[in-house]
Amino acid sequence: MQNSAEYKFDLKEIPKEQRPREKLIKYGPDVLKNGELMAVILNTGYRGETVLELSHRIIKEYGSKAIVQEKNVGRLMENLGIPLVKACQIVACFELGRRFFKEEPGRFPTIRSPEDAYRYLEGMKKLKKEQFRGLYLNTRNKIIHDEIVSIGTLTANLVHPREVFQPAIEYLAAGIIIAHNHPSGDPDPSEDDLKVTRQMTKVGKTMAIEVLDHIIIGNERYVSLKDKELM
Repeated sequence: MQNSAEYKFDLKEIPKEQRPREKLIKYGPDVLKNGELMAVILNTGYRGETVLELSHRIIKEYGSKAIVQEKNVGRLMENLGIPLVKACQIVACFELGRRFFKEEPGRFPTIRSPEDAYRYLEGMKKLKKEQFRGLYLNTRNKIIHDEIVSIGTLTANLVHPREVFQPAIEYLAAGIIIAHNHPSGDPDPSEDDLKVTRQMTKVGKTMAIEVLDHIIIGNERYVSLKDKELM
């Protein structure tokens, strides 16, 4: 159980004209920024951060696309330094949204080239931590699922094939595009990047689920290992 003494701020302590909840009631959700909407969900701050400060930090550090896809409560707690109840609120909120809009037409694009994949993943260039993602495609190269596989420095030990291919089995994917960012800004592949790529490609051949590409994202450019003939 969380210690209530750690929750030092709530929405009522913010000046009335700045309160996200009051803005939501008066103007509707369209006028609220992402951080303000997150503040309505979280309701209180934590350990010296106001709820707005906490909300903006969560989105900035994790990335808006990444946090929408995150399903692991423990990982969210560890990476953001937030308590269990807040991690649960975030995961439950976005899971509900995913379920409501799972069948929404056009929600996921068709990937015809490395450039298409980069456009979809471009937001990763702003992330402060290295993140490994899997894009799961059907036979028409349309994304049917997008999952964060791991967060942290990419190594063959950190990224296990089981975690990459389990969603492919679950969603009946025909192919996978793996991707990760380099917070340093330089997308040139490291030896670990190449090792992980070879490992995933080998497992994909065994399972008849093709690893179509590995996209590495830097600040202003990206590298496709398929284009570079490195896989």
